[in-house]
Amino acid sequence: MTTSTIEHVLPPALERAGEILTDEALAFVAELHRRFASRREELLGAREDNRRAAAASGTLDFLPETKQIRESEWTVAPAPPALQDRRVEMTGPAAPAKMAINALNSGAKVWLADLEDASSPTWHNQVDGILNLRDAARGTLSFTSPEGKEYSLRQDAPLAVVVARPRGWHLPEHNVTVDGKPASGSLVDFGLHFFHTARQLLANGHGPYYYLPKMESHLEARLWNDVFTFAEEHLGIEHGTIRATVLIETIPAAFQMDEILWELRDHASGLNAGRWDYLFSIIKYFRDAGEKFVLADRSTITMTAPLMRAYTELLVKTCHRRGAFAMGGMAAFIPNRREPEVTEAAFAKVRADKTREAEDGFDGSWVAHPDLVATCREVFDAVLGEKPNQVDRLREDVQVTPEQLLDVPSAGAVRTQKELALNLYVAIRYTAVWLSGNGAVAIHNLMEDAATAEISRSQVWQQIRNGVVYEDTGATATRELVAEELERQKEVLRGEVDAQSFEKHFEPAARLIADLVLGEEYVDFLTLPAYDLIEGR
Repeated sequence: MTTSTIEHVLPPALERAGEILTDEALAFVAELHRRFASRREELLGAREDNRRAAAASGTLDFLPETKQIRESEWTVAPAPPALQDRRVEMTGPAAPAKMAINALNSGAKVWLADLEDASSPTWHNQVDGILNLRDAARGTLSFTSPEGKEYSLRQDAPLAVVVARPRGWHLPEHNVTVDGKPASGSLVDFGLHFFHTARQLLANGHGPYYYLPKMESHLEARLWNDVFTFAEEHLGIEHGTIRATVLIETIPAAFQMDEILWELRDHASGLNAGRWDYLFSIIKYFRDAGEKFVLADRSTITMTAPLMRAYTELLVKTCHRRGAFAMGGMAAFIPNRREPEVTEAAFAKVRADKTREAEDGFDGSWVAHPDLVATCREVFDAVLGEKPNQVDRLREDVQVTPEQLLDVPSAGAVRTQKELALNLYVAIRYTAVWLSGNGAVAIHNLMEDAATAEISRSQVWQQIRNGVVYEDTGATATRELVAEELERQKEVLRGEVDAQSFEKHFEPAARLIADLVLGEEYVDFLTLPAYDLIEGR
């Protein structure tokens, strides 16, 4: 039997990194790679084959080979007490410590501690995030600002339950080399977090809980389930202790919700419905399928659009039939005390969005700022009352067809040059800040993560590919027109930041976005080429 070894680990410039990168923890990560890395690579390879087949046919369908799973009666394992009530979930990066403490103290029931889309994956950030989560589990997490302000975990109310989100299967970790190859970001994040926190979390009455991103098939869920089973055996922890909530943020996964829960049934906690990654996935998956799949301006596509209603209602129905939680999407607004009218209008929109989710049967929802916790809680309190969730609401009235899930024209047909400018601005600005080491970026009173940059740059590529005519100007989306607009947005950004930041981060970000939107070939993930540009990684 061959044994995988970690041949290289680059310690980050972090004073306490040695507490996380221990010999025992790294040996566990190496064993995860020995057992599961080759299957990960095979499944990633299968993604493109599946995508090409779907694009060629211009459709997707529920899998005939798993019909029995969809039609038979079964449920996932009962939720542990700590995850029974998830009516408000705060989201945000696991590092820096100040943001972690604020999230834990926010009054939310759950904190999605993000090592993925809301985190720039510098090695410093990844290790620091794990360190913060370990300290939080121990109750010792604290921070003192350069100005002397102290941040600590509150003692007067319960802290949010931590649900960590590791990186998706596709992302590497170049600072760890296993058997001559860069490590899997997923296995590194999960392995280090689980090794250092699982037993302490159980002692606290919680457990090792995870959000799983970017999956495209139930076979990828099966791989995660096998990883969990091995990890529990390795640490001598009872099978089923790990609980996972899967983000249904790719279009093929929307056709395999039952199957994903089935594969994870001993470890499953629920599914989550988002917006930007889901729409980004539609563009990516059907990029060769013609005008039928050209999206309207992203700002005009709400969760009430028919194809989004089909997706979210099917998710609620699937989850509740299987005894799992249905989690709603993000409220990304950041309150601006200097603009009270803007803030008031935004709060009204957040309340309306959360009300729709609660009335549709969701068991809870996400917010990106502590000031939104109370609003979300009030909405779900009004629907749930004293109940911790509404899993008993089965939504048997919902019937969703493949055609409804793929009804892109139902989202509208408004496409404007004004939004082209916005997409380029946001894509460049987000990517520049991401390259500087920050993955949660405030843009136009919204807290944005990588999903916003992905949908923004993908829409521009799709519009060029299909020669979209902008209704506000009558201009056609060509490479020449987009290149000119990109230069204009660069100049706007040049006027908003200092010269050093512009040269160091905004110039390379603009070059990358230009390559992505003007190139003939579509690049599956912005974060892959961007990762190679992070200074020092």
